[in-house]
Amino acid sequence: MKTIDKLRQKHWVTISVIYLRYLIGGAFVFSSIVKIQGHRFTTDDATNAPIDSPWHLFETLYQSGLYWEFLGWSQLIAGLLLMTQRYATLGAVVFFPIILNIFVITISYYFAGTPIITGLLLLANIFLLLWDYRRLAPLVKLDQNDIVCNSNDNIANNVLWTYLGILLFFTTVVYIIIYDRNPILWFLICVSLGLSGLIIYNVRQRQINRIK
Repeated sequence: MKTIDKLRQKHWVTISVIYLRYLIGGAFVFSSIVKIQGHRFTTDDATNAPIDSPWHLFETLYQSGLYWEFLGWSQLIAGLLLMTQRYATLGAVVFFPIILNIFVITISYYFAGTPIITGLLLLANIFLLLWDYRRLAPLVKLDQNDIVCNSNDNIANNVLWTYLGILLFFTTVVYIIIYDRNPILWFLICVSLGLSGLIIYNVRQRQINRIK
C-alpha cells in the first residue's frame, strides 16, 4: 500500500487513473446499450449453435429477456459511476463482480483472445480498488487513524472531470442509438473529447498558477 500512496503523489498518475476510469467505464456503457435495447450481443441467431459454445450462452441470456436487460442496466450504472469520477470508488466496487463474472465466462468457453481483454479489464478494476483503498478501508477495519488525504486529491476532485465523464457517457449512449455498434468511430470521438478535456484542465491550471 505504500507503493499506492507514492503513486498517488504523482500528478501524471492521478490523471492516468481518471482516464482509466473513463476508458473501462465507457467500454461498459458501450456494451450495455445493446442489452438494454433488447438486441442480441451478436448479430446472428445462435439458437442452433452447439450447447457448449459461447454463442449458445449469449443466445440463452438474450432469450431470458428481463435478465438480459438487467445485465445491460448493471453495466450502464457501473460505467456511469466510474465516469462521473465523484462516485468512482462506488463504481469500482460495483464494477468488480460484473467484470469478474465476465472474465470467468470467457475462460470457461473458447473465446480466442477475448480472455486477454477481460483479464486486463479485471486487473484495471483491481488497480482502481487498490487506488481507493483508503476510502474502502473503513469498511473492513475499525482503526481509521491512518485514513489520510493526499496532495493530489484536489486534482482528482476537480469538477471538470465529472462534467467530462458525464459528457462521455451521454456521447456513448447517443452514439449507439444513432450509429449502432461501430467501435472505431466511437473510440475516436471519445479520445478527441478526452484530449480536449485534458487541454482545458492544463490551460485552467496555468491560469490559476499565474494568479497565485
